[in-house]
Amino acid sequence: MHTTNPPRKQGAGRKDVLTTGDVARICNVAPRTVSKWFDSGQLRGYRIPGSKDRRIPVQQLIRFMKLHNIPLNGLDAGTTRVLVIDADRDFATTLAEALTRGGEYDVRTATSAFDAGLATQSHKPDVLLVDSTLPNLTGREFVTTLRSNLDLDSVRVVAMAPSNDTALHAALRDDGFDAVIAKPFEASKAIAAIEGALSPS
Repeated sequence: MHTTNPPRKQGAGRKDVLTTGDVARICNVAPRTVSKWFDSGQLRGYRIPGSKDRRIPVQQLIRFMKLHNIPLNGLDAGTTRVLVIDADRDFATTLAEALTRGGEYDVRTATSAFDAGLATQSHKPDVLLVDSTLPNLTGREFVTTLRSNLDLDSVRVVAMAPSNDTALHAALRDDGFDAVIAKPFEASKAIAAIEGALSPS
């Protein structure tokens, strides 16, 4: 992977619209708690058309936090948590270092499906970057298992594929991955995939 410095995001940590994962991190609660607030109408927002994904405007969150006496200082915690899962430890470490250089991402790494499971539970990432050829990992099963966990159902999953093969990328998307990028890639491409997965059009 090339390690040119990634461009600094404009307005990082100052999103106008948040995911349930963002709100959970800000309020220091589990994502499923945020989902309950949303579904009960206490926390106002909207669903992405054709998806169960929820989105909460920042102003609605501020209103909710004030109403329930939740400290607003959590709004400054805009760092996106990323977990890089790749059997190549050097690649994973290099990518993590490139992503953390700008200060917008809190990145951890895992080199096996087992380690990924543990790290996902402890790190509670917003986005996973997953090597699609990782041993003992079946894409569809991995994504399905992840989505079945109510604490992790809002996590976005980006596949790192071994090539630009169109059929392979389509198959990975069919397996449930939110985005696919082909190795090798610049750090800026990983950032674009992360941000695109967090803010689907």
